[in-house]
Amino acid sequence: MCHPDAVSASESSPPVCVLGLGLIGGSLLRAAAAAGRQAFGYNRSNESADAARTDGYDADTDLTAVLNRARDTGAIIVVAVPMPAVEATLTKIAEHAPGNPITDVVSVKGEVRDAVARAGLSSRFVGGHPMTGTSASGWSVGEASLFTDAVWVVATDDGVDAAVWSQVTRLALDCGSVVVPAESSEHDRAVARISHLPHLLAETLAITGAAGGDLALGLAAGSFRDGTRVAGSAPALVRAMCEGNRDALLDSLDEALRLLQDARTDLFENSSTATLVDAGHAARRAYDNHQRWDITDVSVGADGWIERMRDAGRRGGVIRNPEL
Repeated sequence: MCHPDAVSASESSPPVCVLGLGLIGGSLLRAAAAAGRQAFGYNRSNESADAARTDGYDADTDLTAVLNRARDTGAIIVVAVPMPAVEATLTKIAEHAPGNPITDVVSVKGEVRDAVARAGLSSRFVGGHPMTGTSASGWSVGEASLFTDAVWVVATDDGVDAAVWSQVTRLALDCGSVVVPAESSEHDRAVARISHLPHLLAETLAITGAAGGDLALGLAAGSFRDGTRVAGSAPALVRAMCEGNRDALLDSLDEALRLLQDARTDLFENSSTATLVDAGHAARRAYDNHQRWDITDVSVGADGWIERMRDAGRRGGVIRNPEL
C-alpha cells in the first residue's frame, strides 16, 4: 500500500493529542509515546490527569489549552471520551482546532460520523475503532501493549481525505495493531453481532446464573465465567455503546431471539438441541479458521481506492506495514 505522494513521513506521523484518558485513551497515549510519537492528552478529572502525570505522561485538565496546543503543533486529535460526551467535545474542537486531523476510538461509527458532520468537521475526520479492551476502566488499568496484534478499524467512508486516512492508519500501526478498512455503517452492523450483542447475552447469562442462588454461583466454572466476563464492564459504558448502535443491535438481537426460540421449541417438541448446537459449533470453527491476508495492491488516493479498500476489508484483508 502506498500513501499519497504529497504526504511526507513527518506529516504522516504528527503529534498525537488524546482527549479522554480512560482505558482506551490512556493506553493510546502510552502506546503513541512508546512508539516515539510526541503525545499529550486531556482528561476532565484531576485524578486521572494527575495519575498520568505521575506516571510520566503529558496530561492536562484544561481542554482549551490542550486544543490550542494541538492546533499549534498540527497534532492528530483522538476523541476518546464516552459517546455521551462526543458532541460537546467536537464543539470545542470546532472552536479551537477545526483544521486538525481528527479520529476517534468510540465503538460506534455512524453516530460519531453524524456528530462530526453536525460540528462541521467532516473534511478532516476519519473514524477509528480499536477492537480491544477489558472489563476494567480508567487510567490505572491502561497499558501500552493493549493494542498489540489487535484489529483497529479505520473508517473508509465516501469522500474521506486520503492524507488524514493515512495518518490514522499510521497511528494504529504505530500502536501495534493491524488495520481493517471498513465503511462506518458496515462496521456498526458487524460490531452489533460480535461485540454489542455479546454484552447483552453476557448480562442475560449473569442474571440467569445469579437467580439460581448461592448453589448455582458456587458451582459456576469456566463456561459461566467466560460467558459473563464482559458483564463486569461499567454499565454506563455498555449502555452508551449498545444504545448508540440501536438499529443494528435490534436486528442482531431479533436474530438471536429467533435462534433461542427455535431451540426451545425443538427441545420441548423433540427433546433435542442438535440444530442450535451443531450450527453453533460450525460457526465457532469458522471463527477459529478465519485467515487474515495483507492488503498490498491498493494505492491510497488513487482512483477507486476507497471502494477497493472496503472490498478488501470485507474479504478479510488487513494492513500491517504500509510503505511510508
